[in-house]
Amino acid sequence: MEDLIEYHYLHGGTHIFLDEIHYLDRWQTLLKNVNDDYPNLHVVYSGSSMLRLDKAEEGDLSRRSLSYTLSGLSFREYLQYEGIANIEALTLNDLLKSHVDIAENILSKGISIQEHFSRYLKTGYYPFYKSIYSGFEARLQQIVSQILENDYPLIEDVQISTIRKAKKMFLILAEREPQEINMSSLYAELETDRNQGLKILDALRRAGLLNLLSDRTKTLDKMSRPEKIYLNNSNLMYAFSPNPKIGTIREAYFLNQLSTSHKVNYPAKGDFLVDDTYLFEVGGRKKSFEQIKDIPNSFLAVDDTEVGHGNRIPLWMFGLLY
Repeated sequence: MEDLIEYHYLHGGTHIFLDEIHYLDRWQTLLKNVNDDYPNLHVVYSGSSMLRLDKAEEGDLSRRSLSYTLSGLSFREYLQYEGIANIEALTLNDLLKSHVDIAENILSKGISIQEHFSRYLKTGYYPFYKSIYSGFEARLQQIVSQILENDYPLIEDVQISTIRKAKKMFLILAEREPQEINMSSLYAELETDRNQGLKILDALRRAGLLNLLSDRTKTLDKMSRPEKIYLNNSNLMYAFSPNPKIGTIREAYFLNQLSTSHKVNYPAKGDFLVDDTYLFEVGGRKKSFEQIKDIPNSFLAVDDTEVGHGNRIPLWMFGLLY
């Protein structure tokens, strides 16, 4: 690797990209040395989502690099990636205030928004779907296995039995509704205790496989119990759930799109509390305000709807925030 970098640099290269750097021995020291020896070389490197790139280890990179967590495609990015529409990213405030005008402007271009939204929910979150003509779900299953079997033991000192428990936990959670999860029963099923169970949950979260929803009074860390657990995105649900329920798909989508740049918690009423201010209930087009009536700043995120009204906002529009 050092020879490749030196060759690139000596032949006038100013940028180099190092993919999956966590598979290299002593990668932190390598990057530190590259920065010292080739100060004018711009290095972009990627690693597993489980990896804390800013963690000070043998080669401290905290003052030498900027880290960025790359999320999957938002619905807005998917539309652009497909060449369907170029839509500017919205702020949540703009969406809540002007969603009717924004939706009508988008739909005036003749876009079959619900058709594209349904396709996105099944295969649109991971951009590699374009290079796979068939077998997308099988490929996604392979990637999850690679993360748990290869990345997990590289990044943390875990035994083979822990890797097996992590895979089993993920598959169990994929088959169950968020409301049905009994943590004590889950730990018993895995033949593990609470401490190890919570550590595995945190590892699955850092791997981008789960979204953990906590009460706003709690600080969610690797040793705190979440209130509800979702697969990270709807593509994972279709790949791992035999018969995913549409209600859970909708909620997982909403949480995935909002949590990228907003704080999302589990509320006393409703489905999601965003930024400690906005309360959301997620459902189909017939969803009513019954559960969150008379609560200030409450909204419905409704599926199967192209244009909303008042505080009823089409679910698909929450994918326009990044």
